[in-house]
Amino acid sequence: MQRHDRDLHAMSRGRPALAAAALLCVALTLPGCAVGPKFVKPVETTNTSWSEQADPRTTQTVPDSLWWRAFHDATLDSLIRTAYHHNLSLQIAGLRIYEARAQLGIALGQRWPQLQFAFGSATAVGLSKHAANSVLADHNFWDYQAGFDAQWELDFWRRLGENVHAEEATYESAIAEYDDALVSLVAEVARTYAIIRTFEVLVDLSRKNEALQADGLRIAQSRFKNGATSELDVSQASTLLENTRSSIPQLESSQKEAENALCTLLGQPTGSLDSLLRRTSGIPSAPGPAAVGVPAEMLRRRPDIRSAELQAEAQCARIGVAKADLYPRFLLAGSIGTQTSSSGGPLSGNSTFSDIFGPSSWFYTFGPSIIWPILNYGRISNNVRVQDARLQQLLDAYQNTVLRAAQEVEDGLSGLLRFQEATGFAQNAVNSAQRSVDLALIQYREGATDYQRVLDAERSLLAEENGLVRTQSAVATNLISVYKALGGGWEMREGRPFVSDSTRIEMKNRTNWGDYLEPPQNSQHSNGSSGTPR
Repeated sequence: MQRHDRDLHAMSRGRPALAAAALLCVALTLPGCAVGPKFVKPVETTNTSWSEQADPRTTQTVPDSLWWRAFHDATLDSLIRTAYHHNLSLQIAGLRIYEARAQLGIALGQRWPQLQFAFGSATAVGLSKHAANSVLADHNFWDYQAGFDAQWELDFWRRLGENVHAEEATYESAIAEYDDALVSLVAEVARTYAIIRTFEVLVDLSRKNEALQADGLRIAQSRFKNGATSELDVSQASTLLENTRSSIPQLESSQKEAENALCTLLGQPTGSLDSLLRRTSGIPSAPGPAAVGVPAEMLRRRPDIRSAELQAEAQCARIGVAKADLYPRFLLAGSIGTQTSSSGGPLSGNSTFSDIFGPSSWFYTFGPSIIWPILNYGRISNNVRVQDARLQQLLDAYQNTVLRAAQEVEDGLSGLLRFQEATGFAQNAVNSAQRSVDLALIQYREGATDYQRVLDAERSLLAEENGLVRTQSAVATNLISVYKALGGGWEMREGRPFVSDSTRIEMKNRTNWGDYLEPPQNSQHSNGSSGTPR
């Protein structure tokens, strides 16, 4: 009989634990009810082909991801590699990826029980003699506790799950933004390099024309000394020569500014690229037709389009997070620990140590709770509306990004083809201007014409030569614009870390980053569900 009573007593003591375990099992088996909208990828409004696609100077071949190699310029290749490894703006974009990945780790951690551990406490208590239930109580004592509290929100409405979804999309969007920064960086390096080469050619042409005009001045001076012409010819020849000479320092100043800008893009101090730039010369040009593919391929390649879609997806998930606040939140909370008290001083007597860890000193509390902010005065509903308005903004921004991307390709193709046509005409004009100068000088030596015709011919030659150089430069920069608009270049970072080795080492020495700083495994973006740092 006594044994039976003990068994019943033990069963009654275990009922709360059994009930808690049963409730936990039921909670885990309940399917989450997502209350937010399901993200639907926006439909792109683009043409099926480029307007210039029928031109034989373009092909539907998929462009090379390392498109700058088409220029066959070793200096340009070296500059782009240096910019990729040292550009500080690109490195900042890479650090935003690690920030987004850590934010994802926070969201993942919120889905699991939150444990608050208190190692222990010792509290002096003094009760009022007039307090309720204080009869025959020890009014002055010390209370000792050791234990921990835990709380777990049951994600019934998938509030936490949608938050994880939003952070995953944000993390992947940060990678796409890094890729977009890399595409822009590569194109800007190539464009600045083409500008530097353009100024170099313009300076060389001005020096060549300076020598030609100096020769004309000597002829005018000789004829003036011999009485064959007036001093007016000498004065006109000198004016043209000095005007050409004055343009050279201006061109050199512009060239130096472009070189300084290139140094900044490469993360290098000014003047550090002089030896590298002297290895080759001439405006870069790509032989053969331009590979432009089709618009559908551009949509898949451009990282800014991918980023815009991911931002909209993240915002769609945030609507679900906001809507979940309209419904009750279910939590499982509890605490467990030991407790004892002593009427003596702190930790007085050996009995205090033995009692606090004794079998009769354990206590626990456990049970579910519901939180439902019913009286919120429209705050939650308006927050849902705020999130929905932001989603619509991002959806429209996505469509605008697609349209702008197609426009950039079309503009670049139009400029490329038209300036290629203009190059032939400009070259013919230069040839004619050169022939005019030769004839004018011959006739002037022979006294068949005055110096005004020589002056006009030399001015025309310089103008036509400068025009040809600028047209050739426009061909190069428009081809660069086309490849940038097609979204190529970001593929060079695949399998590589997003920041330099020195930065990663510095960050690892300062903070435990686990494996977050390792290169991504996926070709376009890493899987963000890697948890917290180990």
